[in-house]
Amino acid sequence: MSTSRLTCRSCSSNRIESVLDFGEIPLANALLSVEQLRKPEVTYPLEFVFCRDCTLAQITETVPPECLFREYLYFSAISETVVQNARDITHRMRERLNLGERSQVVEIASNDGYLLQHYVEKGIPVLGIEPAQNVVSVAMQRGIRTLPEFFDEPLAKRLSAEGLLADVIHANNVVAHVANLHGVVEGIGRLLKPDGVAVVENHYVRDLIEHVEFDSIYHEHLCYFSATSFQHLFLAHGLLLVDVERIPIHGGSLRAFFQRSDGPCSLAAGGQPRVRRLLEEESEARVDRIEFFQGFGQQVAELREQLLRLLRGLKQEGKHIAIYGASAKSTTLLNYFGIGRETVDYVVDRNPTKQKKFTPGTHLPIYSPERLLETRPDYVLLLSWNLESEVLGQQSLYRQQGGRFIVPIPTLRIM
Repeated sequence: MSTSRLTCRSCSSNRIESVLDFGEIPLANALLSVEQLRKPEVTYPLEFVFCRDCTLAQITETVPPECLFREYLYFSAISETVVQNARDITHRMRERLNLGERSQVVEIASNDGYLLQHYVEKGIPVLGIEPAQNVVSVAMQRGIRTLPEFFDEPLAKRLSAEGLLADVIHANNVVAHVANLHGVVEGIGRLLKPDGVAVVENHYVRDLIEHVEFDSIYHEHLCYFSATSFQHLFLAHGLLLVDVERIPIHGGSLRAFFQRSDGPCSLAAGGQPRVRRLLEEESEARVDRIEFFQGFGQQVAELREQLLRLLRGLKQEGKHIAIYGASAKSTTLLNYFGIGRETVDYVVDRNPTKQKKFTPGTHLPIYSPERLLETRPDYVLLLSWNLESEVLGQQSLYRQQGGRFIVPIPTLRIM
């Protein structure tokens, strides 16, 4: 069902070096029903590697996208942080490019319309492209025109032949998810107007390594980009990196702006100094070398020992522990660290589609956050740590009543 690569996803080099091998892990969002608990659970190898030639960090295993994305349990609009991030960048792009009713915005992997809704509110035509059928239905109910398809070069060719070309293409946390990297990037270039802009956001591999964000590594995330590896991939398809930003969302992300090399590159004048600066910073920090990644596995092992020691000590004192966040991140952490029912009572999550299900591999029951006030566990392990401020604000009443949060990343601490 899955395939293993021995060469780089971007440049096909065979000079890839192992950084961290997680062993066999279940799919991050493969939550289980009561009936599925009785059946054998499928797991897949998960190994994090680095390409010495094009500097792309990646995993070696590819699970078919139909297994990952046709029925998807992540709804972007549930997170206030994610929606605010989308609101900010759409406002900036409207102002920067003077978008209006004759413009066209496309989003690849548009989810439930959390981003495109901000353009629709201003009367700007949009098209979402999203393979998850259940998520598409939510977007359509919001009035977001959405195609229930995977994005690739043939789809881009079809749309452009129909006369659809984009002033802006958004691709938030999607390029890292696709096995057909070159097909998607080629499709972006084909669908852009000559002066159009592609805005691409993904986890920033430098933050992942420096902040020990190992739980951001799972089967949906095939690649982990730096500005250097972004530039290498997109330039091969005639797309120039014309501006770049580091943003805090998801524990540290990279927002990259691309334009066609055969167009006017209207953003280049202002953005090029930032691009040069970040590329120089990556070179100085050796993000483009295997040495930057060495020691990451040891840091993860040390964090595992610290967290397990803390949780075991609390259990010995008779404390009750719950988890906040049935997130994809939680699947990696819980399974790799070996944390289950012997330590934790249950998980809570705001997403109604996750409630009444069970976590992959560890089989912890998932409830709504209201359960925290009903049962009042002594501690809550925050596995949606990337939304720390948002979650702590939402759970102010639980905290006022004596509840405490354990935040594991980037450093283990108790709130």
